[in-house]
Amino acid sequence: MPVIEPVKLDAANEEQKKVLEGIQAKMGKIPNIYATMAHSPSTLHALLAYNFGLKKGVLTPKEIEAIALAVGQNNTCDYCVAAHTVIGKMSGLTDEETLEARQGISQDPKMDALLELVVEISEKKGRPLGKVVDAFKAAGYSDAALIEVIAWVTFNLFTNYFNHIAETEVDFPEPPKIA
Repeated sequence: MPVIEPVKLDAANEEQKKVLEGIQAKMGKIPNIYATMAHSPSTLHALLAYNFGLKKGVLTPKEIEAIALAVGQNNTCDYCVAAHTVIGKMSGLTDEETLEARQGISQDPKMDALLELVVEISEKKGRPLGKVVDAFKAAGYSDAALIEVIAWVTFNLFTNYFNHIAETEVDFPEPPKIA
């Protein structure tokens, strides 16, 4: 049972209703993470603006989703792993690539360097080894990409921690188990 119940659209105040209806219009549904976060419309607005702004950066949708999968798996966030498995596939990741990203690896050398950095940032609390950062840059990533990786890791840490504390009910299909 959730610690924080989702806001129901028919019981939402005007500010909550406005943001939730916008999400529903864009996504066709209101995922529980957003309905739950709507208790604080300012937080939900900030999260959506952060996400929107970051998506204008240099990282591809596949890279963004791979980051979310690696961070979510690393933090054992069932909600985020389920959601980003679906979104990752919509962004062009294959089933195999979603499983690899959750493990922090990729058959593609460039994506592998990205995922190694993401896991390092997550596990080392923002202090990855220099050689991992060097490998990321050697794989062809720019300083802008490095900054965006940091931003996406922290974005996903927030949603992971939010879901852990709120005990958000997962409303996405259960992702495959990692063998």
